[in-house]
Amino acid sequence: MLRSMYAGISGMKGFQTKLDVIGNNIANVNTSGFKKGRTTFQDMMSQSLSGAEGPVVQNGDALRGGINPSQVGLGSQVGSVDNIQTQGNRQTTNRPLDLALEGDGMFVLGQNLVNPLDGNGNPDPTQGVDLAETTINFTRAGNFYLDNDGYIVNSDGKYLLGENNGNVDRLQIPAEAASFSIQNNGAVTYVDETGVVQNAGQIRLANFSNPGGLEKSGSNTFQLTINAGVFTDDGNFDSVNDLVIPEQNGTASVVSGALEMSNVDLAEEFTEMIVAQRGFQANTRIITTSDEILQELVNLKR
Repeated sequence: MLRSMYAGISGMKGFQTKLDVIGNNIANVNTSGFKKGRTTFQDMMSQSLSGAEGPVVQNGDALRGGINPSQVGLGSQVGSVDNIQTQGNRQTTNRPLDLALEGDGMFVLGQNLVNPLDGNGNPDPTQGVDLAETTINFTRAGNFYLDNDGYIVNSDGKYLLGENNGNVDRLQIPAEAASFSIQNNGAVTYVDETGVVQNAGQIRLANFSNPGGLEKSGSNTFQLTINAGVFTDDGNFDSVNDLVIPEQNGTASVVSGALEMSNVDLAEEFTEMIVAQRGFQANTRIITTSDEILQELVNLKR
């Protein structure tokens, strides 16, 4: 069979993956905190027809110059599907629980919360949340809400985690609070029924040296991988010291009353879609042409 036919098949598979990624980007053009994907390609192993040869010199005379290798490529393959973690545009909503991040870092979400154990081996809620045992996700989507108990949660009911009394814990605004506010450094305060300003804790962020190494887990959230390079003080993501205070150490500031929108650029996506479509069509033409050549070979006997 002709090598060009298999090269065309590999090209079609690669451009199909690229179209899948583009379609997902366009579908999430209005998704808060969404980070677009990008497909890159690599060439496959090449088949060598002849190897390289050096110059031929005899008795000081140059008899022949060097010869380059001759190789035929065998197609392309998907090299990577990257998560592009650039900043999305900020949309003002004037809703106090809509939070946008300006800079690096992500909100920390927790579910199936586990409390550290006390001296008797029993869960101790006064010590906050055990990060090492709790299901943790990260997000840039800052549309938060209050549940029935006054805890700050996202649209799926996952708790927004921060620092409270020196521990990693949920952030709660009492039902009797007259009002509340969230500062740029993540400090959450409220005015109680007597008019006194009270502290409800501080939102803390997770910072990563390689946010592109996070794995998407659906619902606008990411989960930690071994290659994300999360900031820690001892190599383990398990304590309040592993959560960074906003506006410190190069971490983002928290903007209340706004949302970070998707970083998808429709003009760019449409351009990439046209390129992928034309590439797919060209690879199908390679297969058609190869088939016609094979048909000519079969007809030689007639």
